[in-house]
Amino acid sequence: MVPVLKERAARTEELRRLPRETVDDLLSSQLCRIGVPRRFGGLDADYRVSLHVAAELARGCPATAWCYGLWAAHSWLVGYWPQRAQEEVFGPGPDVLSSSSLSVGRSACTVADGGYRLSGHWEFSSGCDAADWLMLGVPGIGERNWALLPAGDYEIVDTWFVSGLRGSGSKDIVVNDAFVPAHRILDVPSAGDGDWSGWELHQQIRYRIPITVLLGWDLAAPMLGIAQGMIDEFVAKTAGTSGGGKSADSAMVHIRLAQSAAELDAARALMDRDLGEIFDRAESGSGYTLLDRTRYRRDKGYVIQLCLQSVNRLFDISGGHGLFDSDPLQRFHRDAQAVAHRDTLIMDLVGQEYARVLLETDTGGTI
Repeated sequence: MVPVLKERAARTEELRRLPRETVDDLLSSQLCRIGVPRRFGGLDADYRVSLHVAAELARGCPATAWCYGLWAAHSWLVGYWPQRAQEEVFGPGPDVLSSSSLSVGRSACTVADGGYRLSGHWEFSSGCDAADWLMLGVPGIGERNWALLPAGDYEIVDTWFVSGLRGSGSKDIVVNDAFVPAHRILDVPSAGDGDWSGWELHQQIRYRIPITVLLGWDLAAPMLGIAQGMIDEFVAKTAGTSGGGKSADSAMVHIRLAQSAAELDAARALMDRDLGEIFDRAESGSGYTLLDRTRYRRDKGYVIQLCLQSVNRLFDISGGHGLFDSDPLQRFHRDAQAVAHRDTLIMDLVGQEYARVLLETDTGGTI
């Protein structure tokens, strides 16, 4: 799929959402089913495979990889909701896509007979144009809660005029007094961390992991593919340009390319190490300390930082041709900046959380 996605990347940016044929290709490949629970037709595959898929797809089109990673993650997350809600989502079949905006946004939620009434405005709902369902952060119920809403209960507002990840279609969501049944509300802190209904229903090890421990790697994984795509394109343009002071003979090019490739390898190894540890702890039932949780958040930020450095270093010596819209180098560069702007992936923020716990000081309620 990577060569096809690469050919569509410019058009994806023009549309500011994924082309329908790309959505159809992802669904027909059944790659999205990696996140779907088995009992609803999902693939019997390790959830980590979806992260490796997202990294691979980003070599062709980062926006497609971004949406894919989120769609797979959302299908996994649905498995934590009460069974009735899961049956409503996956009742039509396994090829159901869900988008999200998991902060509370500017919203209000009030108790109603049998559930809640929800109104508000949320931002950054990637892939929402193709979605059948939506996950929204909602206030006023518990410490942290998410609601499931079907398409038709919300409005998509096209605000996505941006410099990077243009094709992700991360638009705004508006809800006007929608009714949300109680079974479509999820208590996030307890899911996979005291509330074991997801594990009991599905018997898949991913549901023995607290949501906050595994969530977010779906955002980090595409960055690996962006860095790999940058290296691939840079090598393709530079290889063979030797002789007479050409780029391939430059020691500066050699050093920068080696550093960028090493940073990517280090980022990939760190992500795989953490994910291996997370799943091993789920298997053994040993749990996750507060320091573990903040370390995983730190490492996601560091993976992003390593990949961003890798991309920037090569773009800085790509020359004038790298600025043209027709050159993939500028797209990888812009998309890398967009990923790195997610607040949950900014090293300056997540690094502070880790250090506060390591120094046994107040975490400020951020965990």
